[in-house]
Amino acid sequence: MKKEKIIIFGNSQLASLAHFYFNHDTCHDVVAFTLDKEWITEDTFEGKPIVPFETIETTFPPSEYKLFAPMSFKKMSDNRKEKFYEGKRKGYTFVSYVSSKATTWPDLDIGENCFIFEDNTIQPYVKIGDNCILWSGNHIGHHSTIGDHVFITSHVVISGCCNIKNNSFFGVNSTVRDETIVEEYSLIGMGCILTKDTSPGDIWFGAKPFKKEMKSQNIDSISHKTNG
Repeated sequence: MKKEKIIIFGNSQLASLAHFYFNHDTCHDVVAFTLDKEWITEDTFEGKPIVPFETIETTFPPSEYKLFAPMSFKKMSDNRKEKFYEGKRKGYTFVSYVSSKATTWPDLDIGENCFIFEDNTIQPYVKIGDNCILWSGNHIGHHSTIGDHVFITSHVVISGCCNIKNNSFFGVNSTVRDETIVEEYSLIGMGCILTKDTSPGDIWFGAKPFKKEMKSQNIDSISHKTNG
């Protein structure tokens, strides 16, 4: 079987992890890494060349290569969102990675550029949008919908029939009651027990909102704290 050739965006720990998982758990062939030119300080990463993102299509055309951008939750995943759409404008398709050690069903509906780690349990009738990261050990309940650019850390429980909207963030060990709507840019803190719908931009700690209607650029530092 011919391996699909991909380029990974970044030279961070996440990029290193992505390289490891693709090498050990997929049929993809990581041929290079890419970064914005101003951030390139070395020629190689993980033994592969680093090429400028601004001109990547001249070296690795989108007709022959695909992208993967495993970027962090900074600015409530807006940084990852920006690179995802830049790559789409360049004509690239993004691959997704779903660990062979995750529990899924044949009806799993998943978008592009998703990074789903081991030990996630994703029940039937779940839909996951583009550009989402689900770290290890989460439970995503039946008939739930995960929007685009969502970051779910570890040991998060999202119960059945929930609607998780774009750019939401879930800290370690947070729990969401069934049939809950989590609006865009909601930050659900570590250990939070969410029993009712949120408003856009809410920050929740414990069982109540900390602040409402916060803009994404103002909660980057808080999202770092909730992820440990």
